[in-house]
Amino acid sequence: MTRKEKAMAYFRQGYNCAQAVVLAFADLTDMDEATLSRMSCSFGGGMGRLREVCGTVTGMFLVTGLLRGYDGAETGEVKAAHYARIQALAKEFERQNGSIVCRELLALRQKHRDDPTPEARTEAYYAGRPCAELVGSAAEILENYLAIDSGENGR
Repeated sequence: MTRKEKAMAYFRQGYNCAQAVVLAFADLTDMDEATLSRMSCSFGGGMGRLREVCGTVTGMFLVTGLLRGYDGAETGEVKAAHYARIQALAKEFERQNGSIVCRELLALRQKHRDDPTPEARTEAYYAGRPCAELVGSAAEILENYLAIDSGENGR
């Protein structure tokens, strides 16, 4: 099973978009799935259903930090190099999907704070939203990026 397929399967099991992406890369981290799931649970629905940065994008960023991030009080080249990674991932996601903002990806017209209650995961939900495909897209982008980036410092 590819990471894209894993991420989409996690999403269809009921994990939010950020969790689904993060859990698809769990085997590459030093963390257990429960911790990864808790760590990423706040970012679904564009940050707790605020419809801001898409949770799939946040999931990519979380995994990148775990695998290629720094752990000190960096102010120079190390921080800049990491931010360059993050911006490259965001740029590719936006190129493929049109935006990195949840409300734009869902074609929501208003910028408002959404009801915090998640929608029921029915077949109609999956058919009417691009979320499962966006989860797959983010996982595939990250997998490809990590393969290219594997020569750089980090784990």
